[in-house]
Amino acid sequence: MNQFSNKVVWITGASSGIGEAAVYEFAKLGAKIILSARRKDELERVAKQSGLPQENYLILPFDLMDIPNFKSQVNIAITKFGRIDYLFNNGGFSQRSEATATPLELDRKIMEVNYFANIALAKEVLPHMLKNNSGHIIVISSIAGKFGFYLRSSYSAAKHALHGFYESLRLENYKNNIHVLLVCPGKIKTNISLNAVTESGAKHNQMDESHVNSMSPQECALQIIEAIKTNKEEILVGGKELKAVWMKRHFPKWFSKIIRKQSPY
Repeated sequence: MNQFSNKVVWITGASSGIGEAAVYEFAKLGAKIILSARRKDELERVAKQSGLPQENYLILPFDLMDIPNFKSQVNIAITKFGRIDYLFNNGGFSQRSEATATPLELDRKIMEVNYFANIALAKEVLPHMLKNNSGHIIVISSIAGKFGFYLRSSYSAAKHALHGFYESLRLENYKNNIHVLLVCPGKIKTNISLNAVTESGAKHNQMDESHVNSMSPQECALQIIEAIKTNKEEILVGGKELKAVWMKRHFPKWFSKIIRKQSPY
């Protein structure tokens, strides 16, 4: 037995990357899992590969832009399992475009998916957690939530916003036994750069060179689960790029000089 056995874990962005890896790791721990993303066929593939018995998972596809229907999605999840113990809020997309070239409507879409959809789902799930006087929200932010970087202006802004919202939420609900873990991945070998949008709204469709030999999604998921077990409030996950967070905090001028020399990719 472990703390995740028979607990209900809802994972968004479960069709690939960190979300997919999280499904496999939580499945090994005996959790019941709700898998969400846009592509139903990919969710079914992940569920099958996870080895979960059919009664222990729910395929719940939806688009993060469809915020008005979040309440009905939550109701489906509650009807199936009766509760939601862990919300693994992972869905979203990145950006590869300069701020001056990015249309405002694209800025709004990036913020809508990466920030408003994220907190909207949490707001729908939270009343059920409060009713049970127990819950854990895991938020996948980024080191871009710690400092701005080339070609990621609105993506970075959305990740910064998540920190402000969830740090406040954590404070307000400490007395209600609601825990919040903010996860700041650096370079993880996922399709995030492939699926990032350019100023035209089209996919970047290229793997950033810095991601090729980076940490695996599985190792990232394992570190997240360990942080949940020890009830950490925030973790950095990745390689040497994480040193930039420490550098910015303690040596901001030095950080500025060094970060300007880095490749956007």
